[in-house]
Amino acid sequence: MPSNGSQAEPIVFVIDDDISIRESLELLLRSAGLPAHIFACAEDFLAHPRVFAPSCLVLDVSLPQVTGLELQQRIAAERPDMPIIFITGHGDVPMTVKAMKAGAVEFLTKPFNDETLLQAIRDAIERSREALDSHMELRALHDSYTTLTPREREVMALVVSGLLNKQIGGELGISEITVKMHRGKVMQKMNADSLPELVNMAARLRLPAQRDRKR
Repeated sequence: MPSNGSQAEPIVFVIDDDISIRESLELLLRSAGLPAHIFACAEDFLAHPRVFAPSCLVLDVSLPQVTGLELQQRIAAERPDMPIIFITGHGDVPMTVKAMKAGAVEFLTKPFNDETLLQAIRDAIERSREALDSHMELRALHDSYTTLTPREREVMALVVSGLLNKQIGGELGISEITVKMHRGKVMQKMNADSLPELVNMAARLRLPAQRDRKR
């Protein structure tokens, strides 16, 4: 997976079973300088290889077979970094509420203003870029954490729980000097400049709390 995915050229995916809508949206997006991938159904979109770049999906609610709302559920689990903008020719309030509660960033009724759609797309792409940045930061943290030895992981868990070096030594049955050595290695390998930063890293990695362990 590329490390600079959030800086890649953004892509707008469009799914609509109306060919006239597809063609007009493709023309609009290209005129705005936005690369567009156009699909007639959800199945074709799902068969398309995943692209690691800022992106959003302009999605018709009323699709044949797999509906827009059904596709939204799948994307939420598989591609959380891809915001969805729903478009519909006959949306109703319950449908809109359901889509928005499930995470859609916009719900537009046809015919819609071109600039309104373009602004929604720009906002969605920026949101996608931020999500990709966060994903890459978390992956880097995981990669750093995997370089820790089992003992270093134990020390890290106890350090972020708030124990002092002496307490950690007593907990693990090692000397305070050895704890300091392991602690220094943890800070170095995790690229942490301070204890608060290491605590934040542990929280992002969702490491189990150690405060309830017998001391």
